[in-house]
Amino acid sequence: MNGSNKKIVSESIAYSSILFTVKKYQNSDCTLWDAFIAQSRNGTFLFQRKFMEYHHDRFLDYSLLVYKNDDLIAVVPAHQINDSLYSHWGLTYGGLVLPLRIHISDVLGLFAAVLRFLQQHAITALHIKEIPGFYAMGYSGELAYLMQLCQAKITRVDLLSSLDLHLPLQLSKSRKESIRRGQKKGLIIREEADFTSFWNTLLIPNLEKRHQTQPVHTLEEITYLYSQFPKNIRHFNVYLEGQLVAGTTVFDTGRVAHPQYVAGDDQRSETGALDYLYDYLITEVYRDCRVFDFGISNENQGKNINAGLQFWKESYGTQPVAQHFYQVDTAHFSLLDSVLV
Repeated sequence: MNGSNKKIVSESIAYSSILFTVKKYQNSDCTLWDAFIAQSRNGTFLFQRKFMEYHHDRFLDYSLLVYKNDDLIAVVPAHQINDSLYSHWGLTYGGLVLPLRIHISDVLGLFAAVLRFLQQHAITALHIKEIPGFYAMGYSGELAYLMQLCQAKITRVDLLSSLDLHLPLQLSKSRKESIRRGQKKGLIIREEADFTSFWNTLLIPNLEKRHQTQPVHTLEEITYLYSQFPKNIRHFNVYLEGQLVAGTTVFDTGRVAHPQYVAGDDQRSETGALDYLYDYLITEVYRDCRVFDFGISNENQGKNINAGLQFWKESYGTQPVAQHFYQVDTAHFSLLDSVLV
């Protein structure tokens, strides 16, 4: 971790006669942090410290812990850039991580305390990439309410495609035909612990050719993360006559399964490889999950949608879920003072 974390920074703030203490994360908080994430309503393994810190050299960690009196009641995974706090460029989502049960009065109080703490430490803006609601255990609408109270700006909206696995699967005719094509071709699906062939043969060339980009995780990083979270990160390859033709790396929170990386060769439509793989994942491997998260089809900071990709996802019967990006002026903590009457 960055050396700046060695100095403890905290602030105690009274709100409606209750004392809230905001503290900057320290290495010594690791066990407490991870235990809170494991029991939280909307935390996932992405917020575990071993996951967050694989790229600690790229981000100046400024995660926060919030206490009500002596009890930890919230955490904020975040990093700092100049006078702004972000939650968190290195993660798919972020924001307030809360316990399973919490009063709205405490949410108001702790968030006011967070904003005031940041404002007093020269952080002028808090940027939040919200956790999609289906990742939470039960309803989790506090953030949207807080954002309008604090006069937050919506800086971006992405559209995710989600599949409710408790509902009957509604495949389009073309998806069914593609799956049958894969069956006739004799495709073989294998779960594997070695990411090398997929990364080097399919994923990296595919991203370079189609998007002129690289995977967020290097081969070494995904291999390390898999070693730390083998129950949450799983990889599946598809073979045709012994040749690798498609694959996906899936992040599994227990409630939600999300293909983090997907790639196929140039013949995948003819072989039905990706549809054959996704059908297997949805109907067999992750059938006990609540949601299969296909992720976004957005481009250009959410302003455009890749029509072909979106059509493919919708052909599985997916439904749209908006993910909001907010910018909050930390000086607006005072707007929360008179909410409760």
